[in-house]
Amino acid sequence: MSKMISRVEGLELVLERVFDAPRELVFKVFSEAEHLKQWWGPRGWIVPVCTIDFRPGGIWHYCMKCVDEKQGDFFGMESWGKGVYHEIVDGEKVVYTDYFSDAEGNEAEGMPSTLVTMLFEEYDGKTKLVSRSKYDSAEALKTVMDMGMEQGITETWDRLEEHLQSVK
Repeated sequence: MSKMISRVEGLELVLERVFDAPRELVFKVFSEAEHLKQWWGPRGWIVPVCTIDFRPGGIWHYCMKCVDEKQGDFFGMESWGKGVYHEIVDGEKVVYTDYFSDAEGNEAEGMPSTLVTMLFEEYDGKTKLVSRSKYDSAEALKTVMDMGMEQGITETWDRLEEHLQSVK
C-alpha cells in the first residue's frame, strides 16, 4: 500500500497518494453516493446520510457518525459536511468548496471553508490522486490541522484503497 505524502504550500494543504486501481474507477468512487458511503471518513465512522448532485453547481451533503466506542467522546457524535461543486472534468479533476454544515445543509458559522481541487492522474496503470485544499488564512489552515485533518484523511484514504480492491 502506498503512503500518503503531505505538505503545506502557503495556504494549501497538498496530499498525494498512488492507488492501485484504474483512474476511471478512482474517479467513480468519488462521484457516487453508494461508493462514498463505503469508505468516506476516518476509521470507526459511518456515513448514514449521503446525497450527491455531481455537476457544477451541484451539492454533496453528508453526515459522518462515530460508531466506535473506543473513540471516547467522539462515540455517537455526528459531523455534517457540504460540498459545492465548481468544476468537473470527467476522470481527471473535481473542484469544490467544502463546508462544515448542519443536517439542513446550512454552513456552520465560524468554521473554515476549503477550496478543494482533486486531480486524478494516470500513473503506470494506477492512479495518482493529488488533493489541494486551499484555506482563506494561515489560522484556518492551523485550525483544521489541529483538528487532526491529516490523520483523518490518511485513514479515509486507507479505507478508499480497501474499497477499491473490493470493487476492482
